[in-house]
Amino acid sequence: MTLHVSPVDTEIAAQRVQLRRAARVSTGLYRSGLKRALDVSLTLLAAPVVVPLIALIAGLIALDGKNPFYSQMRVGRGGTSFRMWKLRTMVVNADKLLETYLGQNPAARLEWDATQKLKRDPRITWFGRVLRKTSLDELPQLLNVLNGTMSLVGPRPMMVQQRESYDGTAYFNLRPGLTGLWQVSDRNESTFAARAAFDEAYDRTLSAATDARILLRT
Repeated sequence: MTLHVSPVDTEIAAQRVQLRRAARVSTGLYRSGLKRALDVSLTLLAAPVVVPLIALIAGLIALDGKNPFYSQMRVGRGGTSFRMWKLRTMVVNADKLLETYLGQNPAARLEWDATQKLKRDPRITWFGRVLRKTSLDELPQLLNVLNGTMSLVGPRPMMVQQRESYDGTAYFNLRPGLTGLWQVSDRNESTFAARAAFDEAYDRTLSAATDARILLRT
């Protein structure tokens, strides 16, 4: 029997090796307190610009007569659950539509099971696609940064139902981030399982310099 390994699997394996080689354990003042202080300070500094922008976008979304905001339970540091906020980019009955669509499209089901996302997602509105392309839908998560359930930089917030599929432990050492190493890398191509390697590398290299580089790339 011949074992066939896809180019995507080979690339993911190579990424894991490179990330682990580059990793080093990070401890000290930044992790223990300064990171949180900077999160709050930078969020408050951005508020005069961000809050009116959120209000403007929310007003445009609300033209369909529905709530412009969307919230969902996510897994936070230590495995606790928290409510994450976003600007709504999908139709109102998104969850029901997804199950129907996946049930009728085997290829889409395979894509969803592997990546937990769809490149052609029928739930997303045309304006929602613009917001997602620019990541403006993520701006309300600054409220999560202020209340301490998220950080400006960290792992991508995991949905509660994805917990069992996550192959790693680093995620649970950190606050999920508005942006992060995985988000600025190959998030549109990698599998959900591959995220664990990015989280591991970030956990080990956590520093002010690492966060600054990720924020600049964002």
